[in-house]
Amino acid sequence: MSHSTPRVGFVSLGCPKALVDSERILTQLRAEGYGISATYQDADLVVVNTCGFIDAAVEESLDAIGEALEENGRVIVTGCLGAESHKVLDAYPNVLAVTGPHAYEQVMSEVHQHLPPLHDPHIDLIPPQGVRLTPRHYAYLKISEGCNHRCSFCIIPSLRGDLVSRPIGEVLQEAENLVQAGVKELLVISQDTSAYGVDTKYRTGFWGGKPLKTHIQTLAEALGAMGVWVRLHYVYPYPHVDRLLPLMAEGSILPYLDIPFQHASPRILKAMRRPAHAEKVLTRLQAWRAQCPDMAVRSTFIVGFPGETEADFETLLEFLQEARLDRVGAFAYSAVEGAAANTLTGAVPEAVKEERLERFMAVQAEISAEKLGRMIGRELEVLVDAVEDGMSVARSYRDAPEIDGQVLVEGVALPVGERVRVRVTHADEHDLWATPL
Repeated sequence: MSHSTPRVGFVSLGCPKALVDSERILTQLRAEGYGISATYQDADLVVVNTCGFIDAAVEESLDAIGEALEENGRVIVTGCLGAESHKVLDAYPNVLAVTGPHAYEQVMSEVHQHLPPLHDPHIDLIPPQGVRLTPRHYAYLKISEGCNHRCSFCIIPSLRGDLVSRPIGEVLQEAENLVQAGVKELLVISQDTSAYGVDTKYRTGFWGGKPLKTHIQTLAEALGAMGVWVRLHYVYPYPHVDRLLPLMAEGSILPYLDIPFQHASPRILKAMRRPAHAEKVLTRLQAWRAQCPDMAVRSTFIVGFPGETEADFETLLEFLQEARLDRVGAFAYSAVEGAAANTLTGAVPEAVKEERLERFMAVQAEISAEKLGRMIGRELEVLVDAVEDGMSVARSYRDAPEIDGQVLVEGVALPVGERVRVRVTHADEHDLWATPL
């Protein structure tokens, strides 16, 4: 492929944290004058940012690498699967290079080696907010890398290392750039958002000439003052999370918490190496809702973990009934190569896993339908994501993009990327329907 400007194709797989990695690499590519190609045929080489968290993600990543090699032939692999480079090289020894996750400099070094840039100071310019893969009106804001937890089912620490918090001034400058570029919702992400600053002993940083502690409460306060929606993901329920509730109650940040509980049986939580205090969780949920009645809580769970008995599963269902969570995701346990859980005994048969998953989701569907039904007649502020077939597709404070429900406004084309007031007219177990005010 021959162009006046070297062009790079990009395939981004995995979670929102990997998406942010992709955005950073793309931003650097554009800063150095590379063009970004939307097709394999027009690219001089292709970068594939992979996921390696579970076996299905590994297969998807390997398939994507194979497709890129077949369609283009010159491929650089990065991301979580790249941390286990032998898996890539055993399948595709002819890739140009393999790097691990958040290895921005190494990716750029490999691009330079295989596709030298054409420097032109007049065109090597990027907007302050960088290159993004999300719609213009919302963006992910990654505040740290890595994780200090050692959950037995997870290999993230071996892929991404221990917790490393970004300087608070750097995070807030990125947030301000995004807001100035038109972003209306900041989705705060990391492996463990509520641990932000632990690794630095909450070191004081600076932004706008003011000293600020590297702490999730301080960060949330500063983000909340920017006048956009601020949504917190991947929050572990440490005691200091309670101090975020006043910010939610007063409207500074969205009354939404994404907390990965994973299970409720003390025995299974211990095997998972997770905190085993479901009764304390229920007490705190009650206290949070008393302080902020409109609060929405999302969580994820694993069913069929090794050793899970029917009694353990019933404990999980009882917790689900008592917790009355707003948004829930669940999946049947799948062994991940390199995870400590692989050595546990008591593997649950696949048929039992699937049966339990169906029962679990049926219980949550009833809870969700009941909770969403209470929204009928209420006024909500929504953020419009798209207009499709004469219907506006929006989200409320209860709905993170792509993983939660939607608010559907029929018969009207509302402005995409704007916040509007609507009244809820109908609900099912996932979504709401509304009319504009």
